[in-house]
Amino acid sequence: MPKTPKILSTKTLAQTRLFHIEAMQLQFSNGVEVEYERLKSSSEGGAVLVVPMLDDDTFLLIREYSAGVHRYELTLPKGRIEAGEDPLYAANRELMEETGYGARHLQHLTAFTLAPGYLGHTTQVVLAQELYEERLQGDEPEELEVVPWRLSELNTLLACEDCTEARSIAALFMTREKLLHER
Repeated sequence: MPKTPKILSTKTLAQTRLFHIEAMQLQFSNGVEVEYERLKSSSEGGAVLVVPMLDDDTFLLIREYSAGVHRYELTLPKGRIEAGEDPLYAANRELMEETGYGARHLQHLTAFTLAPGYLGHTTQVVLAQELYEERLQGDEPEELEVVPWRLSELNTLLACEDCTEARSIAALFMTREKLLHER
């Protein structure tokens, strides 16, 4: 495995409420120096993405506005992990805020990066089971539509024009494989 480049210096290029753009002066093990830019999340805790299972085959999606593509998307519940917050606690909180359900059983599945070449952001994927009704007030500007879907019909979901978020798709395939192997 190659040796990680040495960070010679970093400089903030821009910072917003959500993002921090940083220039990094790096020196590789062969002596070559290069400046890289990366986008860091302002949320140091990262984010959670929740796969809420209503039963052995039914999961819950939300339909919410996605500013990056300027349309409504079907996606899994997700949100930032607040400073000092446990990822499983954050997952249950986001689940209650966005779907009106809590989970008695939460299991960490994996962590995803989005574009590790320039984006310093990690999403913790959590499987939520044994759901019960409970709603918390969230920060969404409008009520989110909750859409039940069947894992057995996952390929049909992929044909929908409004279900394109790769994290959600990957998490659903991982969940389907996990649950199939547990049966």
